[in-house]
Amino acid sequence: MSEPGIDRKIQLFRSLFKGREDVFATRWEIPAGSPGGEGKSGYMPAYLYDPYRYKAHKMKGGTFQSYTDKKYLPLTDDQLIKHLNGGQLIGVYPLLQNNATLI
Repeated sequence: MSEPGIDRKIQLFRSLFKGREDVFATRWEIPAGSPGGEGKSGYMPAYLYDPYRYKAHKMKGGTFQSYTDKKYLPLTDDQLIKHLNGGQLIGVYPLLQNNATLI
């Protein structure tokens, strides 16, 4: 059962933040003091991939950028609910697939 009014919140979010629906960004952070961490953060596309296959690729010297067995996660209502409930921070790509923007 969903939270009361969540459909309205999703509708409002989608009306305010328009863009590509085939991909969205998630926020990442490396806290200061972590191994290799310098207090860095940013956003990157959300991907679906097999972590075990990626680990094998990485052990052979590959990088995530060169890993081809991944695909973008689409911006679904479930992803928006996670964002609205504070479970994840997302960003949208306002540039559409045809390189146009919505004004």
